[in-house]
Amino acid sequence: MNYAQVYKVPLVLTPQPEGGYTVTSPILPELATEGDTLDEVLEHVQDALKAVIEIYEDLGRLLPANLHIE
Repeated sequence: MNYAQVYKVPLVLTPQPEGGYTVTSPILPELATEGDTLDEVLEHVQDALKAVIEIYEDLGRLLPANLHIE
């Protein structure tokens, strides 16, 4: 069975002069994305997090322990 994991990821939203936001995470430097609106940013963060998790799995690296919510 495949259970969905829930993660708590700190994010830094930086408004861009031309509009929109850039998003990074201080504990997952590989996570970086952007969006024109907050709703779009949240959508993109989910996709970016999935990609980062896949990268960690492919490299055999563990995610920071404090990301998991039991």
